[in-house]
Order: sequence, then C-alpha cells, then structure tokens
Amino acid sequence: MAEISANNTIEFELVSPEKLLKSEPVEMVVIPGTEGDVGVLPGHSLLIAAVRPGVIDIHEGGQVRESIFVAGGFAEVSPERCTVLAEEAVPVAEIDRAEAEKRLEDAKQALTKAGEVEDGDTDAAERELKTAEAMLAAASAE
Repeated sequence: MAEISANNTIEFELVSPEKLLKSEPVEMVVIPGTEGDVGVLPGHSLLIAAVRPGVIDIHEGGQVRESIFVAGGFAEVSPERCTVLAEEAVPVAEIDRAEAEKRLEDAKQALTKAGEVEDGDTDAAERELKTAEAMLAAASAE
C-alpha cells in the first residue's frame, strides 16, 4: 500500500499542449470525467480516465481554492499524483464571457454547416459545441 505524505497532499499536474500549467501539492482535486466527476485525494487508487469539457476544482481547507476550465483530455491518477493532460485549459476567472458566447455561436454554425455537407465532420463540430457550452457555463458560474 502506498504511503500518504505527512502533509496529506497529492501532487497535481495540469499540462496543456503548450506548457505545464500547474505542478503543486493539493489537498484534493475534482476532475470532470466522462463518466462523472472524480474526486482525487492522497492514496487514490490507480486510474486512467477521459476528461470531458468542464471545470477542475482544486480544494484547500475544505473549500475550492481555484477553478480551471478544461476542454477535455485524459487524467492519470496514482496514490501520490494526479496528472491531467488537457486539450485546452484556462482559469475560470480569465474566461471572457463575450468570447465564450461567440465561440458557442460559431460552434452552432459549424455544426449546422457540417450537417449540410455530405462529408461534413459532425463529430468535431459536436465536440466543439460541447466545449463551448461548458466554457460558457463555467464563465456564468464564476
């Protein structure tokens, strides 16, 4: 059985295609998994999970200390570490609501166009629509 660190934290890393965004010990992190939210504490069982568009919440002192929007990706969890490889990540506080609304409108138009074209990529358009909806929801909750 893995030993839990003396300060009862787990190492959390958030990586986007551009850079390492976070690497710090946290008390708990909640990740939006495709099968439901996953709360990760020190000593968590091994897990690899797909991440849906949504918000990662970093907890400290029993409260959410920081919220970060992710557009999907994968999470790897061990008893000592939680690593999220995100397609896109931005702190919720930095989401521009107007830009999120425009992204949603663009995604709706792209989905409509993809449906009208015989070989349109409706899967990609649907993924972008879900991402835009989740981003707007995150901005609205802030």
